[in-house]
Amino acid sequence: MEKSLLVYSTVDGQTEAICRRMASCAKNTKADVLSISEVGNLDNYSIVIVGASIRYGKYRNNVYNFINKNISALESKKNAFFSVNVVARKPEKSSPDTNPYVIKFLQRIKWVPKNTEVFAGKINYPKYKFIDKYAIKFIMWITKGPTDTSQSYEFTDWDKVAAFAEDLNL
Repeated sequence: MEKSLLVYSTVDGQTEAICRRMASCAKNTKADVLSISEVGNLDNYSIVIVGASIRYGKYRNNVYNFINKNISALESKKNAFFSVNVVARKPEKSSPDTNPYVIKFLQRIKWVPKNTEVFAGKINYPKYKFIDKYAIKFIMWITKGPTDTSQSYEFTDWDKVAAFAEDLNL
């Protein structure tokens, strides 16, 4: 049986949760889920899926480092990239062609993923430290998002996650 790797870079855990949901949908491969910092050799995998979250408009440096280090291996396999960001909660910014973070990311890297997707993330105000809580609240206020800091808001469309896993023939 083929092996697939779902590798994630996450700040608050939603990207990992999405990878785990995709792995649970796997019917045609044995799916491993690893943090980007735990990944060693990609040789044992026929499919590699990279998931990365946005915080304050940026992907973490470990995403760029992983791609640059493994670009040859990624290009030699079936591969995919997905982004997790709260901007994707808006229908007009919920596809790879319309999400500003995905567009900028793909312009910045040399790797051209064979499949790309974007998922809306989660805001978990109670979990955030003071500065993050109020910085995110301010961003949400500007973008007409939820601002009640006593609540958590999950925007992820889990059916879309499962459909992406199915499209990748996991």
